[in-house]
Amino acid sequence: MSDVIASPSTRRKALEQGVDLNARAKELGRTTLGPEDLGASAPATATPAGDTRYWDVDHSAYGPVTTEPMSRFAQVAAGNLGAANALIPQVTHHDRADITAIEGLRQQWRAEAQARGIRLTALAFHVMALAQALRAFPRFNAALSPDGKTLVLRDYVHIGIAVDTPHGLMVPVIRDADRKGLWQISAAITDLAARAQARKIAPDEMGGASMTISNLGGIGGLGFTPIVNPPELAILGITRTETVTLWDGDTPRPVPMVPLDLSYDHRALNGADAARFMTQLTTLLADPKTMMT
Repeated sequence: MSDVIASPSTRRKALEQGVDLNARAKELGRTTLGPEDLGASAPATATPAGDTRYWDVDHSAYGPVTTEPMSRFAQVAAGNLGAANALIPQVTHHDRADITAIEGLRQQWRAEAQARGIRLTALAFHVMALAQALRAFPRFNAALSPDGKTLVLRDYVHIGIAVDTPHGLMVPVIRDADRKGLWQISAAITDLAARAQARKIAPDEMGGASMTISNLGGIGGLGFTPIVNPPELAILGITRTETVTLWDGDTPRPVPMVPLDLSYDHRALNGADAARFMTQLTTLLADPKTMMT
């Protein structure tokens, strides 16, 4: 019995063309063959950029399968993310911030938040800190022209919030986040997230962000590499807060630290830029009252 793995349609095509699958597999140096291999005369070294013919596999040849159509929204998002990941030289800078003070303020202001009908989350502090950091570092608040020759420096700060919904990832935008207070930002997050879940976000509410936040803290993880969403130059990832032991001399001190992952477009920003930006961001998060003065 042949050791060559090939779908029924590939075997049928090979029979029609008089191709010996065992000989072709030996020639190509592998045991799995597809219909595109029947006319090949030399091993394929790589899939050409943008050519997905080699991904067209009859998966049912290997076991039971079902299919699920991708929504139009998800297809558009997949195309944009694929292009961004292929065309932008991205680097991710990893850091973490002490959120002891943030958690203290959330506890302190819980009653006021309930009275306002608002759920005061740590994300609101992240939005406020990011908005102020973008004002302090204008290049992170810029966009790069399609030809890569011109920076467009924005004189506004809009923060995108990635929302996981049953119909795909949506990124509604908090406009003028640097001019909003903590309660306004909290209310905006609650409103946009709820309307995103209900598919009631208008198209003009999802464009023009200075930077996007992708927050996985409520789910878990130690860190990840978010993909820059052009024409933005960077994206901030947040994962689950962990307790880290820091030392005051010889005394250990447990500290809640939130992991932060900043992916950025290396055509316009470099590692030193990212390190300085994240130092500013983590400093603001560690002392949130300075953001509100």
